[in-house]
Amino acid sequence: MTTFPAIIEEAERLVRRLAADLTRIRDGECLCCYVARQLEEYPCDNTHRHSLRYRDAVAPRATALLDLLGRMGACCCDCEVLMNAYEPHRRFWTPEREDEPDGLVEIIESDWPEVLPTCAGVRRGTIHPCSNWIRHRRWCVRRTYVRP
Repeated sequence: MTTFPAIIEEAERLVRRLAADLTRIRDGECLCCYVARQLEEYPCDNTHRHSLRYRDAVAPRATALLDLLGRMGACCCDCEVLMNAYEPHRRFWTPEREDEPDGLVEIIESDWPEVLPTCAGVRRGTIHPCSNWIRHRRWCVRRTYVRP
């Protein structure tokens, strides 16, 4: 007869195995593709849980990942990686188009792709995105201070 603690242990093992399968990093998958795929399934929880999981599994020597992401504007969470640091390459965006409802011309701006392409792949150990992503360029003014 199976004891209650043994059933609990087996259930916990099953849950851990399923969680590992669901959050598995695919061979050659880049940081951005992994984070985007995970955010589709698991909403942002205001942490870098997906970025850190990727780093720990693929590039454990990249200890400054959070500092790098923070300098690119993704200082608080995973969704900021895709909002402030990187964006899909422009070749994947929906094109800008004109619509004429009721005789008025409405310009619909280009936007993120509805479905992201499969990861183009990166070498193991890197935290750089694949060629499907580009660095999001924020407009900022660099100030230099001159001593009087």
